[in-house]
Parts: sequence; C-alpha cells; structure tokens
Amino acid sequence: MTGVTPGFEEFVAARGPRLLRVAWLLTGDAHLAEDLLQTVLAKVWPKWRRIAAENPEAYVRKALVNTHASWWRRRWRGEVPHDEVPDTRVVPDPFEGVDLEQSLAAVVRGLPVRQRAVVVLRYFEDLSVEDTAEVLGCSTGTVKSQASKALRTLQGLLPAAEMVADGGERRG
Repeated sequence: MTGVTPGFEEFVAARGPRLLRVAWLLTGDAHLAEDLLQTVLAKVWPKWRRIAAENPEAYVRKALVNTHASWWRRRWRGEVPHDEVPDTRVVPDPFEGVDLEQSLAAVVRGLPVRQRAVVVLRYFEDLSVEDTAEVLGCSTGTVKSQASKALRTLQGLLPAAEMVADGGERRG
C-alpha cells in the first residue's frame, strides 16, 4: 500500500490475527468480527503516528470494545435484508470445528455487553484488572464486580454448553 504510515502495515500483519480473535469473541460472528476490525483499523490509521509511540495494541483493543458497544447500542449493522439470498461462494469459517471453543463462545455471547467485554479482556486477552479498567474506562472495582457477575452467570450456563459440546447428551 502506498502512503501507509511506517509501522502500521507491520503492526496489522503481526497483531491482526489476535485482534481479529478479540473482535470475534466480542461479536460472535467471523464476518462481523472482520467488519469490526476493519472499521477500527480504518479509524486508527490516520492517528497512527501518535498511537504507535504509546501502546498501539491497547489502543486498538479499546477501540474494538467501544466500536462494538456502539454497534450493539445502535442495533443496526448497515445491512438490509432481502427476500432471496444471492448465490455466493461459501468461505469456510476459520473457527469451524472447534466444539469447545464454539460452545464457550456461545455462552460468553449470552452475557450482557459490558460483562462480555470484561471476560474477553480479562480471561481471553489475559489483561490485568487495571489494564482492563483502563481499556473500558472504568474503575478496577467495576471490572471486578462485572467479572464476578459474569462468572456466576457462566457457571449457571456451563451445563447447557456441555450439552452442546456433547451433541445433546449429558455427561454423568
């Protein structure tokens, strides 16, 4: 790409897959995750010289969480439904075939948006309580309480996730 700020292309190449995973965990859909990441990278690119000097991955993660939250609040993704589905080539889902991860992701998607963001950042991205609070723009106490609520909710939902992973049969 001509005119790309030095370092931006390298950052996207190196950190893109991990950021795509964060986006996928937030959205629960591979295509929406790609859209989310692309939208955020388009927003970040003009500010890259300033961002690159600090902590660009944390900045992009925060932008992913905030952009996803605004999409969720708006509840409109810019797509218009049609009566007929056009003939398209099926692209394999890069996350297909990972039953446990799919089951866990489905359960995590059942959490409220704020709790989901805390779970993704704390447990999937392995951020500290302080770093998570910084990304979300809240206190560490809020992160802890949201994580606690989310974990209680997940404990109640995990038997259902086990049944999905087992193909509907309950383990004894």
